Amino acid sequence: MIKLRAYVYVDALQPQLAALIATASQGFLPVPGDACIWIEVAPGMAVHRLTDVALKSTRVHLAQQIVERAYGSMVIHHRDSSDVREAGRAVLAALSNGNGNGGNGAQHERQTPRIAWQETIRGMTPDHTVLINRQNRRGSMILPGQSMFILETEPAGYIVYAANQAEKASNVTLVECSGVGAFGRLIMAGREGDVDEAAAAAVEAVENPSWS
Repeated sequence: MIKLRAYVYVDALQPQLAALIATASQGFLPVPGDACIWIEVAPGMAVHRLTDVALKSTRVHLAQQIVERAYGSMVIHHRDSSDVREAGRAVLAALSNGNGNGGNGAQHERQTPRIAWQETIRGMTPDHTVLINRQNRRGSMILPGQSMFILETEPAGYIVYAANQAEKASNVTLVECSGVGAFGRLIMAGREGDVDEAAAAAVEAVENPSWS
């Protein structure tokens, strides 16, 4: 049986998140404004079957597909949101039928997201920012004196929705967003007020998701 860990629909990728996803993309690069769906399942190898279903159902593009120790994830996107939604429905139908549920009940069986850790650190020191920038080279840099918000979610895929909502809400710098593995991790930086506003949006996105 395939377990649906995360099913995240993003209506319009924000510029920084789209660029960050593209830095790790092994397939077609997303651009700002694309709609996308991030799907995470267990066992990991099952993602190949679902990728096949999605790509054969509509004109969506595959940005990345990752199979790690326990989980598999895929990211599909397209400028036309109707293509993305339809591909998502096809994947959910395949999951439902494969697990003997019938209908499209699989979407309601996705694991509920939870926040594993959140914290805001203000007035970052130069030593701390240098180390963060060396460790995270896919996003932008954090500068000394800025505030930093960090968020960790389980399952990992939900961090993408949190990052997109945060970028919509405030003028912050996206330092890192990783939606693969046991936990999703997000690092944002900027002026104190902007970071507080973005942090509130990210937390709200996880605790009270409004995606469809």
